[in-house]
Amino acid sequence: MQLVRRGDADAFQLIYDRHARVAFSLAYRMTGDRSAAEDVVQEAFLSFWRSSARYDFTRGSVRTWVLGIVHKRAIDNLRRSLVHSKRRASDEGVEERFAAAEFTDVEVARRDEASEVRTALQTLPPEQSKVIELAYFGGFTHSEIAEMMETPIGTIKGRMRLGLEKLRQQLWNLAPETS
Repeated sequence: MQLVRRGDADAFQLIYDRHARVAFSLAYRMTGDRSAAEDVVQEAFLSFWRSSARYDFTRGSVRTWVLGIVHKRAIDNLRRSLVHSKRRASDEGVEERFAAAEFTDVEVARRDEASEVRTALQTLPPEQSKVIELAYFGGFTHSEIAEMMETPIGTIKGRMRLGLEKLRQQLWNLAPETS
């Protein structure tokens, strides 16, 4: 990283070669589109090159930092796509713009459930919530998570099991009782 900070293109190439595959995998899982994922990875590595002076090894590995940048760029890409889709939808007929009432109730319930899950996730220890987020929101396997976090796979599986059990207990306690 010290060489990258000084503008050494060969050092940057080495980092790119080591992390581009997993960066593309994350971007593709998030965007669902190969072209968009390629754009995300390109933007992320350009950002990495420009902001390499801000890397702090005490906050995580280079891989973690690269994937964090990719994650942020993928979210930006998804937001841009959403705005673009909304503009296209606003050009369509009035009947397509208004959701039917029965879908509204379902959407409200889905958002309430998502909020409960987010709240429950925030109560977990960081190492457990990170593993769960990478698996369920990032789509990574246990092996990939272990490699990214530079942690033994058994530890990753243990954190996943403990975190999911805690989530299950918290969400079970929130569920309304039925008679």
